[in-house]
Amino acid sequence: MADEDFNNANTTRSGNSAGFRSDAFDPWMQPELFRGVLTRRFFAFLIDLVVLSTPVILGVIFIAVFGVVTLGLGWALFWLVSPASVIWAIVYYGASLGGPHSATVGMRVMDLEMRTWSGEPGYFVLGAMHAVLFWVTLSIFTPLILLTGLFNGRRRLLHDMLLGTVIINNSVLASVAQSYRSY
Repeated sequence: MADEDFNNANTTRSGNSAGFRSDAFDPWMQPELFRGVLTRRFFAFLIDLVVLSTPVILGVIFIAVFGVVTLGLGWALFWLVSPASVIWAIVYYGASLGGPHSATVGMRVMDLEMRTWSGEPGYFVLGAMHAVLFWVTLSIFTPLILLTGLFNGRRRLLHDMLLGTVIINNSVLASVAQSYRSY
């Protein structure tokens, strides 16, 4: 009975609505949460690249046609493509990872979800920083930083470790939450 009271106190102390304890997402207790996560993340990234690049490509086409119509004056807008692409990517990741699903479109297709270390869903600033740190660490440390996911139980990449986030299989989340509530 004392262990049950301690677990219930641990659950309520963390303040999360899902009922996860502070030691949520243990790779040894729930390995199904992390099974296939790296492969799914790769394909989710490719889907997100398509989602991110489609409006940028449409914008470039619009500027090119606008430049032809204005006899070359519209091509002066090409300088906006790079900053607009960066802003679009930050807003996309911030809004999607900080939204109700805590996942980008690609992650939702691949049935993944981002959570904090303690099991809380993401929020806008965390989602935006997740994207920024991914691109910064990737550009500084080369793609070899992606290998860090192979050597830890939670399949976390370097930017996940720095931000305290975990990417999990969303399909098995409900059964894990139910097992935590039964304590």
